[in-house]
Amino acid sequence: MTIRVVRVAGTVYQEWMLTKRRGAGLGAGALVLLIAFAGCGGRSSAPASLPLPPTSKDALRAPEDFAGIPDRDDRARALFVEASRVMLHPRCTNCHPAGDSPTQGNDGRLHDPPVARGPKDRGVPALECTSCHQDRNVELARVPGAPSWHLAPIEMAWADKTPATLCDQLKDRKRNGDRSLDQVVEHTAHDALVGWGWAPGHGREPVPGTRAQFTALVAAWVKEGAACPKDEVKR
Repeated sequence: MTIRVVRVAGTVYQEWMLTKRRGAGLGAGALVLLIAFAGCGGRSSAPASLPLPPTSKDALRAPEDFAGIPDRDDRARALFVEASRVMLHPRCTNCHPAGDSPTQGNDGRLHDPPVARGPKDRGVPALECTSCHQDRNVELARVPGAPSWHLAPIEMAWADKTPATLCDQLKDRKRNGDRSLDQVVEHTAHDALVGWGWAPGHGREPVPGTRAQFTALVAAWVKEGAACPKDEVKR
């Protein structure tokens, strides 16, 4: 954990930041909390943000847990960082790679056997994704599966992103599947392949929380104005 003193719009804050362990998903406390404290005159120029409740790495905070952040943009930023713990988890980034091959495992190693995304992100003609991946997990063979198994388009790569860069990307229709923010919420709530992250099958760590909690966070972020977090919040 690191603690810094920063000044924003004339107000002095303490900035608390806890970064994640590589490959383990964004740490449960990985939110920047800006806590105002009295300056030289003994008075702060903005209301203090209340501390967020603690949570574990496999759980998510609820939107109402962020009500103690008085500034709307800061509240939206914090909501997105919480939601990004799902999107930057290996279950998601493995299928949102920055290259032409998917990755696997919590350590993001290259897919074994070697495969390529192909012209339509569904593999090459002789070895499409659905050659091995069915519309459900095959437990005995330990092969994951969900309807329409495929890679996200290269412009939707999430691997090695920070919450800030991911947020900018998610708001850009050229890099989010040409979706409005309301459609992003709808996709989050109902797409079958997205839902696989909470039920990944044999020996695979699911993304944090529940799908309903994640959707609620994304919807609350949109409702609060969809401000993006600062680059100080790293993976």
